[in-house]
Amino acid sequence: MAVNLSVPQAGELHPVPGVRIGVAEAGIRKANRKDLTVVLIDAGASVSGVFTQNRFCAAPVQVSREHLQRGDIRAMVINTGNANAGTGQDGLVRARSTCIALARHLDLAPEQVLPFSTGVIMESLPVERIEAGLPAAIADAAPDHWLRAAEGIMTTDTVPKAFSAQPSIDGVRVTVTGISKGAGMIRPNMATMLGFMATDARVAPGLMQQLARELADGSFNRVTVDGDTSTNDSFVVIATNKAAHAEITSLESGAGQALKAAMLEVSRKLAQAIVRDGEGATKFITVRVEGGATTGECLKVAYAISHSPLVKTAFFASDPNLGRILAAVGYAGIDDLDQSRIDLYLDDVLVAVDGGRNPAYREEDGQRVMKQSEITVRVVLGRGDAADTVWTCDFSHDYVSINADYRS
Repeated sequence: MAVNLSVPQAGELHPVPGVRIGVAEAGIRKANRKDLTVVLIDAGASVSGVFTQNRFCAAPVQVSREHLQRGDIRAMVINTGNANAGTGQDGLVRARSTCIALARHLDLAPEQVLPFSTGVIMESLPVERIEAGLPAAIADAAPDHWLRAAEGIMTTDTVPKAFSAQPSIDGVRVTVTGISKGAGMIRPNMATMLGFMATDARVAPGLMQQLARELADGSFNRVTVDGDTSTNDSFVVIATNKAAHAEITSLESGAGQALKAAMLEVSRKLAQAIVRDGEGATKFITVRVEGGATTGECLKVAYAISHSPLVKTAFFASDPNLGRILAAVGYAGIDDLDQSRIDLYLDDVLVAVDGGRNPAYREEDGQRVMKQSEITVRVVLGRGDAADTVWTCDFSHDYVSINADYRS
């Protein structure tokens, strides 16, 4: 069960002018489930994306990168049940065939379509099922189908992930709505498993890649479930340019900062929802590292803690075996780290001071915090003023079961 994560309601999600979404059951892997989604984008929109840094990236990632370079994206097609990764040249042909099929229905060029896939790796994409399901998905397209899309892109997720915000830009209300999916194979060294966000704000096309990157770095690049960077990670940002305000030409302007703040709020909720719904997760853990010489070394330490199976299983057991955290700090890769300057907090409990056990620390205080469903680990390195945060979850018995049974 997801940690303090409720199912979104359709009324909480605001349609974005210029975007319509349709969902269908195509039987890509299993019958009687939503597994094919199309996103239709009006002319005049700007689209950008960031993708996995896994060198064994999936065919749809390769094709989407190519198509984004050409610009004028008008549609996306997303399937679950099959990742179309580890499929070689045949996978590229099938990803492109999916684009061709949707483009024919919409009277577009194939290069105006972005394909996305998620599911099992090293299995051939059933293009014929996708093509057969496209008419139903297109017929279903409507502006208010964001929740249906969030459900349609799920794999091992237990809860659909979708959020909206409506900030004011120069006195004009604009809409930001996004969805994401992911619960395992999550260490997005770019963005997330799959994430899609749209706004009707008017954004200069030249800013879109910067916006997507900064949003990813402030949210999806700060979460991890199990340390595995997926072959299919993709995060796409759409600006339909429908809102009645002056075009945003700088993210440092007042309008740019207001829009980015709203979009970052939504993207962080989407990213944290992935961790809250981590496979078998029972606890949501914030790892905050302060006092670093650089944010880079803070992230090294935060990820070392967040990826440690020993740390994650201790949290699941509510066992304050907190020396495991200090061990992770030590092997994070900071060569000149001075352990005598390190402090460790568990929520409000000072566990270690100057590199050793706090004389006032009591085991029952640590156990009290460990039993909570939401916990903050704070490490102070004593090296400078830099700080950064990573969000993660615990490892339970169910994580093993879910991944052992995933293909069955």
